[in-house]
Formats: sequence, structure tokens, C-alpha cells
Amino acid sequence: MSERKILTTESGMPVADNQNSQTAGSGGPVLLQDHQLIEKLAHFDRERVPERVVHAKGSGAYGYFEVTADVTRWTRAKFLAPIGKRTELFLRFSTVAGEKGSADTVRDPRGFAIKFYTEEGNYDLVGNNTPVFFIRDPLKFPDFIHSQKRDPYTNIQEPENAWDFFSLSPEATHQFTILFGDRGIPASYRHMDGFGSHTFQWVNAAGEVFWVKYHFKTDQGIKNLTAEEAAHLAGTAPDHHQRDLLMAIDRGEFPSWTVKLQIMPAIEAAKYRYNPFDLTKVWPNRDYPQITIGKMVLNRNPENYFAEVEQAAFNPAHFVPGIGPSPDKMLQGRLFAYGDTHRYRIGINHTQLPVNRPHAPVNDYLRDGAMRFDGNSKRQKNYEPNSFGGPAQSNQAVWAPTEVHGMAGTHAPKRHAEDDDFVQAGALYRLMSEAEKQRLAANIAGSLGQVSKNEIIERSIAHFRQADTDYGERVAKAVAAKRTAR
Repeated sequence: MSERKILTTESGMPVADNQNSQTAGSGGPVLLQDHQLIEKLAHFDRERVPERVVHAKGSGAYGYFEVTADVTRWTRAKFLAPIGKRTELFLRFSTVAGEKGSADTVRDPRGFAIKFYTEEGNYDLVGNNTPVFFIRDPLKFPDFIHSQKRDPYTNIQEPENAWDFFSLSPEATHQFTILFGDRGIPASYRHMDGFGSHTFQWVNAAGEVFWVKYHFKTDQGIKNLTAEEAAHLAGTAPDHHQRDLLMAIDRGEFPSWTVKLQIMPAIEAAKYRYNPFDLTKVWPNRDYPQITIGKMVLNRNPENYFAEVEQAAFNPAHFVPGIGPSPDKMLQGRLFAYGDTHRYRIGINHTQLPVNRPHAPVNDYLRDGAMRFDGNSKRQKNYEPNSFGGPAQSNQAVWAPTEVHGMAGTHAPKRHAEDDDFVQAGALYRLMSEAEKQRLAANIAGSLGQVSKNEIIERSIAHFRQADTDYGERVAKAVAAKRTAR
């Protein structure tokens, strides 16, 4: 039997008594000299870092990505070749609008963020379980999230705010149709698909450019919760998704996803019938069929939730050679916002934390800052260029340049031949079975029926009517019945 370790302070000093504070006599006041007490309380007071503004509640696991098809014709990213190659990864699932203490089973999109620890640095693919989003311009994002969060007066998430924003933002019709449909509440994180959502650039060794969309198809099958099932779990097992993922991996039931791509040669983007960089749109599979390229498996739980899940920081600006951004305006906004929020939330040196630390060598001139605990590059020069053999630029672009033209200023998005805010929402509605349509209308009515302003209800229903006449009429009847019953 190994010898029991001695409890120490943070500085390593042995602790003689961890049960009783130092006092002036047995009944006297506590002494300021009690370093163990002061250290424990001071650390405890600071244990909580600010929660994420969005995606605050999440679950995570380690695993790997395995290449199953040759993709070198489209990208020179080293972790994607050869066939059979495996790359370690960390994946964090999350809800979007709720706080850390909210229920897992709320009706909300789910975050699907992956950190690939590649030999060329970390590649962060930060997506959702939906292929589209509510808005297409990052300028609207703070307002959208404010409409989903707690009201400044009632301190409650108000359906009236969410629907008011939606009624004035018709581009959200597609995402609202997904959100209030059957897939709006997954049965577990294991039983839902994931998407990169945005369009990304791939470039091959010859410099040829392709636009791609990522799809992660669950091998466990799609399973969802009804509104009634979700409400029951929210009251009896609010951490249902966290427990399900943790227990499944502990049992050796490793969840997996088949990874697929849609690939568009860059030359086809300008004349495509939809704007290929509009986050409120999908690329129909008949235009660009999905191609299987790999398998993703989760096989290891974190040992410590705070260290590895709460401090995990994903940044869509973390690319690797052969992969880059697109002109997607929402993606462009996220390239700044994610890194900025991590610097605020967990510090300027958050990339040195074990869960975020690249497995590839890091050679930079970034120095100092709070929580710098890696030696701070010791004696190495902290400027570039220098004459002392410091790291120098590679002179090889990570991704291909994108041609731009026009006048600098604020611009409405350029419309392609079949662009509007309702056509894809209507097409999705018409794919649903009768039972699915009934549940969709009932789910919408359950929320929209709580709104007090008639003009907000009418504007919202008008969007659904523009997507499909039957869709709008069905929602109108369901809302009217809901309001009559109140």
C-alpha cells in the first residue's frame, strides 16, 4: 500500500490542521495569519470563471477522426491523408441560450464544436446540430441573443422577445422551422447530427480552391424528444444529456459519426442559384451530393469537467494549411468574436491550458500576460525579425486568397437567382409527414401563443404563410386555439 500524500498549500507547505481555523484562543476571532484559511477562501471565491455568453452549458469527450477516403484532390491538409490516418480530437456539445444551470432538454440548437489536434496545429470546427442559422449578418447577432436571453425587466426568457425579433427578421424562417420541428429537442447528444454549418475553403497542393460544407451523420440513429417528454426530463433529470454521454462512454458504447462533405468548385459559386455563403441556406444534395470522407468516434471521458470542458476554448479562426474561411459574413464575425470572448473569459494565455494546447510545436513571439506558466520562452528573443535564429515566416499561405471588388461600405447581401427567405423553409415543411406537420404547428403555437402583441403574432404567421400556405394556416389555427384556451 502506497504511503498517503501530505496535504499542502498551493506553495507546497504542509498543512497541519485542515479542520480548524486559527483563532485567538478557543472562543476568539479568526486570525489573519491563518494562511490556509485565507488561501482556501480566496481560491473558492474565484473558482467560477464567467460562463460563456452563449453555449454556456455543455458536455465534452475525447476521441479521434479517421480518414476513410482520399481527399487530396481537394485539400493539402496533412491530417486528412492518407486513408486510415487518425487524429485525436475533443468535442464539446452544448445548448445555446440557457445558462450553466439550465436543463439539457430545452428547445434550442445544440453546439457541435470539434478541436482536431493535428500535426500542423489545432483545427477548430465550431458548428451546430443544424445546417443553417437564424441570421446571416454578425451585426445582428448581439440583438438576436438578447432576444433569447433574460428580459431586462422580468429577468425571464420571454417568448414575446424571441418572436418579436423573428417577426422582424424573415431570414430566420428556415431555422425556426427546424427548431420547432421534431429535431428541435434531441433525445441525447449521441442521437443527433452535427454540421460545420458555414461554408469553408479547401485548397489542394496545386492551389485549386473548393468550397465545402461539413456533415456529421450520427451512427446511433436520429432520436428526438417530444415537448412533453422534454418538459418531464427538465424537471426530473435536467442534466440528462450530460449523464447519457458520460455513462455511454464509461460503458464502452463509443458514439460515432460518419463524416461527409459537400464540395463546390470555387468557379461555380458566383452563378449558383443560392448564395453559397448565406448561413440561412443549405446546398440541396441533388446539386452537391454528400461524399463520405471519414469516421469520428468519442471514446474517452474528461477526468475533470472544469479543466477540460469548461475551459475548452474553440475558435473558428484556428485553421491549418489547406483549410480556410469563406466570405460567409457570419463566419467572418465569428473569426473575431470567439477568440475575443476566450481572452476575456479565461485569459490571454488560454491556449496553453492542456485541453487547448496544440499537439504540434508552437513557435511564436507572444509573451507575458496573466497565467503564463510555460516558461514564457525563457531567454529567446521576443521580437521578429531577429538575428538569433528565432522562428521565421513560412512564406506559404495557409489558404488561397479570395478575390474582392466593389466599394467599401455597408451592403445588403447579393441575391442569387433563387434566393429568398422562405423557399427552403417551405421545401422543408413539404418534406414532413402529416404527423410531423401537426407537431411543428403545435410546438410553434405553444410558444407563439404566449405573445401578447397581435402584430408580432401576425407578422410571424405571415412568414410561415410565405414559406407555404398550408404551413401558415396550420400555425394560425394552432395559435388561435392556444390563445382561446388560455
